[in-house]
Amino acid sequence: MATKTGPQRYPGASRANWYQDDFGGDPMQVDVVVLHTTEGRTLPGYGGGSSAPNLTAVPDLAAKKLKWYQHFDMETSSRALVNLRGGVETNTMNVCQVELVGTCDAKTHAKWKTAGQAHIYWPDAPDWALQGVARFLAWMHEEHGVPLSGPNAWPAYPTSYGSGGQRLTGAQWADFKGVCGHMHVPENVHGDPGAIDFARITKYAKADLDVDDDTPETTTPAKPKVPAFPGRKYFVARASNAYVLQLGKQLVKRGFGNHYKVGPSRTWGEADRLNVRDFQKSRKELRGDADGNPGPLTWRLLFS
Repeated sequence: MATKTGPQRYPGASRANWYQDDFGGDPMQVDVVVLHTTEGRTLPGYGGGSSAPNLTAVPDLAAKKLKWYQHFDMETSSRALVNLRGGVETNTMNVCQVELVGTCDAKTHAKWKTAGQAHIYWPDAPDWALQGVARFLAWMHEEHGVPLSGPNAWPAYPTSYGSGGQRLTGAQWADFKGVCGHMHVPENVHGDPGAIDFARITKYAKADLDVDDDTPETTTPAKPKVPAFPGRKYFVARASNAYVLQLGKQLVKRGFGNHYKVGPSRTWGEADRLNVRDFQKSRKELRGDADGNPGPLTWRLLFS
């Protein structure tokens, strides 16, 4: 059984429509976010929770911000994807699902606009809405290690409906890590979120985290960037990965490698934890929680 790591609640999200107590779900370590659009203008009922995602973002058009509702823990499987018997796993694999209230359908957009019904047409969403999505993805990247990348093709609806060229195969889906749309998930036919501006969303998310982007260099040298925190799941007992080695080298560089006998390695161990604890004790911002387990603030301060 998978073990949940890191925070399970998005800060500020309402739990007024919480469904996990009724529908349970499987624990999993998330490294994928799937974006949906509700094709409605208000918070859906989701059949009492039987088809709910992990979170829903409801636009507050007057305040120009997204109001978030959380229905399941970040790393508990939700219920918004088709999952056929005998095929690949969708809801229950490694996926946090997010519904964006509004439409990706140009015809629906035109109908609502003619009727004077306020809404967001996500392929032409305002910056504040895209930035709200970006802040969530930045948080998922920092806290759970979800890559800020995804498929290249985000075709407009209705081209995105059905088994178009954008949909991943079972094998591609099993290997995928990052952010995709409902239209990319195998065994599903839905075409949402259509031609949402995914490039702009990821650009805003990377700017929020101050991580490297693939933009051309300017004539002014950029200040060194702090590498993004990959997520707590990489720093647990017996975890072995490049991030542990990266952390260990930085601890030694900063003078906090006293507990290493032969130097840092790729495998997280007690020496790593004790060295992190020593660093945390050296910083007033971290002394109150100096447990040796690296989180986003410890990582930022260590690499600053």
